[in-house]
Amino acid sequence: MATRHLVRTVILQSLYEWDFYGRTTDITQVLERNLAEFAPGIDEPEFAWKILKGIAENLEEIDARIKKTAPEWPIEKIAIIDRNILRVGLYELLFADKAEVPPKVAINEAIEMAKNYGGPNSSRFINGVLGTVFRENYPEEASKPKEDRHV
Repeated sequence: MATRHLVRTVILQSLYEWDFYGRTTDITQVLERNLAEFAPGIDEPEFAWKILKGIAENLEEIDARIKKTAPEWPIEKIAIIDRNILRVGLYELLFADKAEVPPKVAINEAIEMAKNYGGPNSSRFINGVLGTVFRENYPEEASKPKEDRHV
């Protein structure tokens, strides 16, 4: 498993635990423990901390975007795993350095996590939400024919 994919998976695990317990636990301690247990010696631990910090700092805006893009699904009714996959994907899509994480990579990584950890329809739901946000925020890239896209 590639290092960044592993990091995203550990972040997802940590967010899931944090969300499951009503966001009352210290998310930094949860991530620290999970990195030590599931990703000891990874090449770029700072990538994990950057994503976690970014999600925490932008959580209200990320959750507002989920509510806006999937209005028929109240955020508290979205499965915990799907909600947190969306948080990781939306953070990377909207706030991460595009040179470091291109938008299509953010979407593809989120879809892969949904396939691996979500329910039978999770990947379609994640793809739908992130695809809508992508088209809204990157209209020039989204309108290119697939063979002309650079991502």
